[in-house]
Amino acid sequence: MITEDATRSIEQIFEQAAGSRLCPRGYAAVEVTQIDMARHREMLQPHALVLTISSLTFRLLFVLHYADDEATRACYLGTDRDQPLSDVLMELVNLCCGSMNQQLVVHFPDLGMSTPYALSSRCIDFIGELKPDHVWAYELRAGEAARLGVTLCVCAKAAVDFTAGDMAEQGEGELELF
Repeated sequence: MITEDATRSIEQIFEQAAGSRLCPRGYAAVEVTQIDMARHREMLQPHALVLTISSLTFRLLFVLHYADDEATRACYLGTDRDQPLSDVLMELVNLCCGSMNQQLVVHFPDLGMSTPYALSSRCIDFIGELKPDHVWAYELRAGEAARLGVTLCVCAKAAVDFTAGDMAEQGEGELELF
């Protein structure tokens, strides 16, 4: 079970992290808009990058949906077309989830984070199999043409209740060794 305070806190943590960490070079922020799942499914892009943040009490699944099209490539790669778009987006997803992890570890000191991996966006058709306690859908816009989608899913193993409170902007993140 996840409380309303925890739900709002996860939204707040994600929106701050996504707004600042999923930006292409040259952008100050991306526009982050929460949308309903029906609209999210209609707008689903073909590719997905998945990352999990896990604790002893919950698992948060982060799915970034994107199209490997000219508009997204131009926005996120700019003139550096030597790198695959998926590599650039994996790096940004890792930064975004790392920022979320830094905020969550204050309340859940036992957190672990996976590395991003690629799947089809249709993977969210099976999200119900996880028996989630809460699912969010977001649209992210960088510029006029580039559009990303994000699905967040929390599966609780025990009661999840916390309040994020004031969140200070963090640095780029540090490498953690275990």
